[in-house]
Amino acid sequence: MKYIIITDLDGTLLDHTTYSFERAKEALAFVREHKIPVVICTSKTQAEIEVYREKLENKDPFIPENGGAIVIPEGYFKSAIDKKIGNYIIVEMGIPYKVITDALHKIRESCGIAITGFSDLTPEKVSFLTGIDIPSAKRAKQRCYSEPISIEGGTEVVNEVRKRLNSLGFNFMEGGRFHHIFSLKTDKGKAVKELTKMYKDDYNDQIKTIGIGDSLIDLPMLAAVDVPILVKKNTGDYDKKIQLPNLVYADGIGPEGWNKEILKIFKNI
Repeated sequence: MKYIIITDLDGTLLDHTTYSFERAKEALAFVREHKIPVVICTSKTQAEIEVYREKLENKDPFIPENGGAIVIPEGYFKSAIDKKIGNYIIVEMGIPYKVITDALHKIRESCGIAITGFSDLTPEKVSFLTGIDIPSAKRAKQRCYSEPISIEGGTEVVNEVRKRLNSLGFNFMEGGRFHHIFSLKTDKGKAVKELTKMYKDDYNDQIKTIGIGDSLIDLPMLAAVDVPILVKKNTGDYDKKIQLPNLVYADGIGPEGWNKEILKIFKNI
């Protein structure tokens, strides 16, 4: 049996406020020692993920921007697919960033709702809103397949924006800090399913996937894995909008819950 861990970053493997994975270090050391792949699946950009892959000593494929692409280190799988960029094989699943931002601008102009996307913000403003430093904010703005947005107004206004975006072929989902816009044909779950097929094609062993997230935007990913795990949000409770029949509730906020549940799973094997 070959196990694959697929994880969100913000609020899951990374602390919501400090962006630290310190509290997950024991489990991370365990999976690294036992050569268990850890696939990062996040709303973050490729540029942002690469920084964390280096810190985590991670050499596995990753999924940026809510399933916008599957990025595979060259030579990782026996068969290479799609296009090569640098040292990666890129399987593009999303639509170009400009198509998304153009649609967002049209909706904003036509309905008069105050919508702000990352494309409207300076790195300094992104840093202020997220708590990350300026270099990290610049990497967060290097988007290819999705746009984080904030909307001024209550639930009715948000639902109106969702309706308009859906009618134009765009997905709209809630994340930890922002709403996210990307292709209606794309989400974390679809990318996870595609990557799981690659693992199954490449390994003779049976594949078992473990997914870990914290918020509604992770639901498609959690629904696509064999063992879905939900960690507590920084408020100390679980996202009640995530409902799955086989959902495992980790005992801990973010990386603490990540650490406890991964160690529990593999100690029972």
